[in-house]
Amino acid sequence: MQALGTHLLLELRDCSDGILQDLDRVREIMVKAAREAKATVVEVAFHEFNPFGISGMVIIAESHLSIHTWPEYNYAAVDIFTCGDLIIPQEAANYLIREFGAKSPSMVEMKRGMLSFDGAKLPHKVETEEYAQSQKLQVVH
Repeated sequence: MQALGTHLLLELRDCSDGILQDLDRVREIMVKAAREAKATVVEVAFHEFNPFGISGMVIIAESHLSIHTWPEYNYAAVDIFTCGDLIIPQEAANYLIREFGAKSPSMVEMKRGMLSFDGAKLPHKVETEEYAQSQKLQVVH
């Protein structure tokens, strides 16, 4: 089996006070995280909500990094999705954990675009109609 990409889901809990409501700092940290992973930054877009919260995306040639912050809870949800073998998404994750001062971080790694080149049956393949009626869906808490 071979995967087209790696998707890291970060739960950044107990982040440093104030940092998640600073638009310029959040943008700077996210762009630097992409560069820490050796990614090529293509475009950057961030939005600050009123009264608080930031959503942002760093588009990289290899896919993207995104963040959604809840500063009132010192919490941020981050996705790091990279394609290819040259990028090191874990470097970006480690940088984000450090820079946001997350005292209780967690990370889930998913392989995306699982391909089989030898005809082997993929473990997660389910036909569309079967999927809609399936009780096999797993919610991770």
